[in-house]
Amino acid sequence: MRLDEVRGFVFDVDGTLVHRAGEEVRLVPGAREVLGRIRASGRPYALFTNGSHVAPEALASELRRAGLPVGDEELLTPLRSVQTYLRRFRPDARVLPFLTDAARDYLLAGGVRLVDGHDDAHTDAVFVAQPSGVDFDELERAARAVIGGARLLTGSYVPAYAGAGGPIFSRGAMLTAALAKATGARPVVVGKPSHAAVRELRARLGVPSEEMAVIGDDVSLDVALGHLGGSMTVLVRTGISADVDLSRVPETRRPHLTLNSVGELLERL
Repeated sequence: MRLDEVRGFVFDVDGTLVHRAGEEVRLVPGAREVLGRIRASGRPYALFTNGSHVAPEALASELRRAGLPVGDEELLTPLRSVQTYLRRFRPDARVLPFLTDAARDYLLAGGVRLVDGHDDAHTDAVFVAQPSGVDFDELERAARAVIGGARLLTGSYVPAYAGAGGPIFSRGAMLTAALAKATGARPVVVGKPSHAAVRELRARLGVPSEEMAVIGDDVSLDVALGHLGGSMTVLVRTGISADVDLSRVPETRRPHLTLNSVGELLERL
């Protein structure tokens, strides 16, 4: 299977293009060359990670230092796609967030109305990204807001993502699960995989999602995102789904193509 007809590419980051070991970011062999080949062909690409502890521009800068050719606007996270979601849901929504300080500053700069839950004003949504800690009083205020009708939004709801030394557990998913358990609400994912993410990718790449290829290491995140938008899906075996038996995955959820590593894309571009 070749990718000559693909007009836009979406790459996962951790487990697909890089592995992290503490503060060190290691490129997966061939990652830089694949992005360079696509760039030279004139086709657009974006990197979408569910990491949301810092602004997307900070993540892009980190990846450039590691050697990946990625611009600030080519790095997407739930901090971008949640704004896409809120514009459709309610542009003036009052949002009670669970964020790091850096992520909070980013959303405030983007015009998102953030509240702390202390006042009596109505809360329209609770958004869980990648919190640095847990305050149980704040958690209870969020639960009451959700019971009162606020939507429970989360950047990601999978338990872990790939690290160099094994799975890195998602604190955001843990906190979201606590709120879901307490309120009975079903979380709305605004990162991967979600319709908000698909809309964000269409806008960023200027390409219909049906003409994109989504490449990643996670069947439940990256491959699911591709299927949601009708895209070609490519699973690489360098991350969280390295040992998944695809014969046990429903046929409609399987990737169209499976490779050992992202570097194998070079012979198909």
